[in-house]
Amino acid sequence: MAGTDLITRIEEDNVKFLSLQFSDVTGTVKSVDIPAHRVHVAMEDGIWFDGSSVEGFARIQESDMRLVIDTQTYAVLPWSPQEARRGRVFCDIYLPDGNPFPGDPRSTLKSMLSKIKKRGWVYNVGPEPEFFLFKRNGPQSIHPVPHDVGGYFDFSANDEAVRVRTELMDALRQMGLEIEMGHHEVALGQHEIDFHFADALQAADNVITMKYTVKAIAAQHDLVASFMPKPIYGINGSGMHCHQSLFNGLGDSLFFDPVDDFRLSKLAYGFIAGQLKHARALAAVVAPTINSYKRLVPGYEAPVYIGWAQLNRSALIRIPYYSAGREKSVRAELRFPDPSSNPYLAFTVMLAAALGGIENELSCPAPLNNLNVYQLSEEERVEQNIEALPGSLTDALRELESDSVLRRALGDEIYQAFHRAKWAEIEEYRTRVTDWELERYLELA
Repeated sequence: MAGTDLITRIEEDNVKFLSLQFSDVTGTVKSVDIPAHRVHVAMEDGIWFDGSSVEGFARIQESDMRLVIDTQTYAVLPWSPQEARRGRVFCDIYLPDGNPFPGDPRSTLKSMLSKIKKRGWVYNVGPEPEFFLFKRNGPQSIHPVPHDVGGYFDFSANDEAVRVRTELMDALRQMGLEIEMGHHEVALGQHEIDFHFADALQAADNVITMKYTVKAIAAQHDLVASFMPKPIYGINGSGMHCHQSLFNGLGDSLFFDPVDDFRLSKLAYGFIAGQLKHARALAAVVAPTINSYKRLVPGYEAPVYIGWAQLNRSALIRIPYYSAGREKSVRAELRFPDPSSNPYLAFTVMLAAALGGIENELSCPAPLNNLNVYQLSEEERVEQNIEALPGSLTDALRELESDSVLRRALGDEIYQAFHRAKWAEIEEYRTRVTDWELERYLELA
């Protein structure tokens, strides 16, 4: 969309304010709001802001930064009131010297995608973020309760959650997401809304859009929407399975080989091998919270062990079943990312790991078909060279520290900011006293 077209759209939509959005290193959405009549100024000169207070952005002496609008990302926020209609655009961040800011997660993903663009490739991702809808249970919404009593794919004509989810799907459609379906997930109060795959940059924008849209619509119903990986002990957590594929410039799949037993090309095997090799370090970015590792445990359908398979949901990477005539549907589903991750950084390291496998022609291990890895003993897993994911954020961060491929993809600025933020999170958690500790030790000690 050209700048003049954007101005016309804003006038036609009767938008009064425009939110210029970007994310910090942890994936939190930040926004600078301007009156709609100043859009032409923003497009000509950008909008200057102080980045020194944004997580992972800059030291005080290097704080001046400029927001540059990506006009293709314009959308109207459908929950904003008519008299103060609000639109949004995503922005890229630049330094005063005109160079992209190396601490901008969106620019980091664009930089990684530029490497495969030179080869004529497109990295497509179809993320599936799961979330919970909770009723408030107290003024601070601590210990919220599930909004409904449905189960996986359940339907009830009078289910209030269905009405809320339908409203969510309509709002996301208005914001430009191509919604494929929405359904109840396994756990009480848990939902999933699937949208069509897209190139990784648009897919990451879509994840960010979905998260704050779901939260905004839920709040209008006095509900709490949470993308926390494991909000309730003893039931399934929320993941963000990512269906991935590489296409050429003509729209043909680079993963498909008609003569292979699994219909996978040599390039696809390299892609899978790279992500398996770097899986333990990938965990720090795609499952980036302390709570993430309470989801990645046996017994709740989340992957724990490193391997790939077709139709085996205990594997880290699953190859969905291929049916004749659907060559473009051949893809690798990475199952351990969760929606607490920053999608720009998650997709950056996922692609970096895959490219490492392709470029170094890594051999792919044998698939774990017809094998429930959860039921193997530790000795059996060792015998078959099946490694486990890190058991904590601490372990995952240490794996990332020693992974030069992923650190190079993130860049030093992003890596150091991410490293600082996550170790601060660990230290804060380490010193907190939890309900479990009180129940366990208060009278026993």
